[in-house]
Amino acid sequence: FTVSYAGEDYTRITIGEDQTFLLVAEGAPVPAGVPEDVTVLQQPLDHIYLVATAAMDFFRALDAVDRIALSGQKESDWYIDEAKAAMQAGTMVYAGKYSAPDYETILAEGCDLAIENTMIYHSPAVLEQLERLGIPVLVETSSYETLPMGRMEWIKLYAALLDKEDEAEALFNEKMDSVADVLEQQPTGKTVAFFYITSSGAVNVRKSTDYVAKCVAIAGGDYVSFDESAEDNAQSTINIQMESFYNGAVDADVLIYNSIIDGELHTLDELVALDPLMADFKAVKSGNVWCLTKNFYQESLELSDLILDVNHALNDAPDTAFHFLTRMK
Repeated sequence: FTVSYAGEDYTRITIGEDQTFLLVAEGAPVPAGVPEDVTVLQQPLDHIYLVATAAMDFFRALDAVDRIALSGQKESDWYIDEAKAAMQAGTMVYAGKYSAPDYETILAEGCDLAIENTMIYHSPAVLEQLERLGIPVLVETSSYETLPMGRMEWIKLYAALLDKEDEAEALFNEKMDSVADVLEQQPTGKTVAFFYITSSGAVNVRKSTDYVAKCVAIAGGDYVSFDESAEDNAQSTINIQMESFYNGAVDADVLIYNSIIDGELHTLDELVALDPLMADFKAVKSGNVWCLTKNFYQESLELSDLILDVNHALNDAPDTAFHFLTRMK
C-alpha cells in the first residue's frame, strides 16, 4: 500500500493495483471531478464494519477500537480483550460474517466503511451489494505480505484512516527496536519445523515463502521446507503425508505446532496421540516442542514477538520469556 498527502485535508491511499481511496478530512469539501474508480472516504470514520480480524490489533494499539461499530466476528471468536469488552458493552455489535452480512444492522448503524479481508472476493455479490448501498469497501491485503515487518507496517495505513500517523510511527519503530539485537545475530544453524496434523492424518505445513517461515529465518533458524511437494498456487500452506514430514523433520531441532484449527496442545503425549511416529522426532525426545497460542493470528502487530519467541527457543531461554509459544511438557 501507499499513502500520499495533498495538504492537510486530502490523502490518497492505494492498495495493490485495483484499490484507490481519497481520504477527505472532516469538514473539508469533496473535490470535484474525482474519478469513478476512486472511493471517497470522509473523516471521521467512526462507524466501521470490521470483517478483517487481522486489523483489530492495529485499532487496539492505536486506542481506536471505539471507531468500530460492527464486527464480522462474534464475541466468542475474539482473542483481543478490547474487542470482547466492546461487544459485551454493546458498543460493537455482530453484523454477520463476510459472506452473509446483516445489511439492515449495517445500515441502521450508519456504517461509513467496511474493512474486508480477501475472502470477500469469493462473495462478489456481497461486495457489490455493500457498494450499491453506498458503503465504501476497503479490502485489506496484509496477508499478501511475505515479510513479517511488511504485515506489521499496515498499522500506518489504519493510522492514516484514523488521523493517528505519529502514534503508528512510534509503535512500529518500537517493535522494530525490540528485534534489533536479533537482526544482528548470526544464524544458529538449528532447524525449525512448523506444522499441525489434520483430522485425516495429513500434515499441514507453511511454504518457505510464507511470513511465518520468514519469522523463523529472521530469528536465526533454518526453516524446514516442503515446497517441492506443493502445487504451484498462491496458497501459503500445503498438506503432505506424514511419511514426507517424518523424512524432512524427524531430526529438526525445534518443532512448533500450529494451534489454529484444532486448538492448543499442552503435552507431548497429546502430540504423540495424534500420530505415534511423532515419538521418534528428535525435538520430541529432547523436549523442544512448542505450541503456538491461538491469539497469534489476531495479534498482527506482535509478529516481532514471534521472532523473539523463536529466537528464545533456539537459544534455550527461560520459558517465562515467551509471548506466543508454550512448551509442551
